[in-house]
Amino acid sequence: MRVLYFSRDYTTHDRRYLESLVDAGYDVVFLRLERGAVAYEGREIPPGVCQVAWSGGRSRVRPWMWPGLLKELRRVLREFNPDLVHAGPVPSCGFLAALAGAKPLVAMSWGSDVLIEAERNPVVRWITRYTLQHADVIVGDCRAVREKIRALAEVSDERIVTYPWGIDLHLFGPRRSNLNLRESLGWTRARVFLSCRSWEPPYHIDVLVAAFHKVAREAETARLLLLGDGSMAPQIKKMIDKGGYRDRIYMAGQIPQSSLPDYYNLADVYVSSVPSDGTSISLLEAMACGLPVIVADAPGNREWVVPEANGWLFQPGNPDSLADAMKSAVQPAGSDVRMREANIELARQKADWNKNFQVLLSAYTAALQSGRSCALELAG
Repeated sequence: MRVLYFSRDYTTHDRRYLESLVDAGYDVVFLRLERGAVAYEGREIPPGVCQVAWSGGRSRVRPWMWPGLLKELRRVLREFNPDLVHAGPVPSCGFLAALAGAKPLVAMSWGSDVLIEAERNPVVRWITRYTLQHADVIVGDCRAVREKIRALAEVSDERIVTYPWGIDLHLFGPRRSNLNLRESLGWTRARVFLSCRSWEPPYHIDVLVAAFHKVAREAETARLLLLGDGSMAPQIKKMIDKGGYRDRIYMAGQIPQSSLPDYYNLADVYVSSVPSDGTSISLLEAMACGLPVIVADAPGNREWVVPEANGWLFQPGNPDSLADAMKSAVQPAGSDVRMREANIELARQKADWNKNFQVLLSAYTAALQSGRSCALELAG
């Protein structure tokens, strides 16, 4: 069966989907909407994937480009004649595919597209609703996304498939880190908080830095390890320099996916300042490596984190609330082992990519078979 996989850019997550579809025996055609929209995956397109040459995928998409892209997409659909189109995020790739009349259409939410982007203005909300109503199956990664889809559009629950994307448990797990960063920075006795989210406005890295400055004033052992980069880098670096704790913050920049397990296993606590998430992949990776976690008190996170049991929650966008959670994590009072074991077990039970990916394949079957129920939410 030929699948046209249409995504906004080419990320680590896209590569994993493409690779898994090829391994499952599908004839995969990859269509890329933009270049430079999100953190780019440095590895080549997986072997066996046919990447489409078209007018998109060369730069950021501007509003005046949409009519031309729609015409081009219709050409691609005629030329490749896919048996199924898998398109997401919903308000961009999903919308273009719906306008082009792609059938059957599996629209995939990336979490924030439905939870946050859809509320940006009335136009985006209408675009999102239109796409949801014209998709044969809608795929989301958590109950919060499912509920938001139902609130945005008249979509039967049977057309929504919910499953956490999951992670590679062979790659992400507890182990000794190969990095000597603690020793080189003099952090051998420190309590290291790790953030690996993008330095873009929706991710609130500025809130994290402001919170850490509050923590550093009271906790001598607190350290912050920042991975990633983005358009807010000048602002973030200025905050760090003005805060007076530059020696307690290390900015490692963009790192390859293969190095992430070493950073997780180097740190003591994972922290994400993102105000709203679906099922965060980095959260699952951190949990699989045994880290206690600090995340915003948002529906998607509450599906994974129970306060004081395996992590802490804070009020979204509130530096004081985040600082309080980090202070609690500085002195865990013996809870580290309990949280470590709880998170490793939870990841093993619910975050196995190989297991969860089968739900997507079942959604494909449901989209292809008219009238068949696709209420395939992953148990648990």
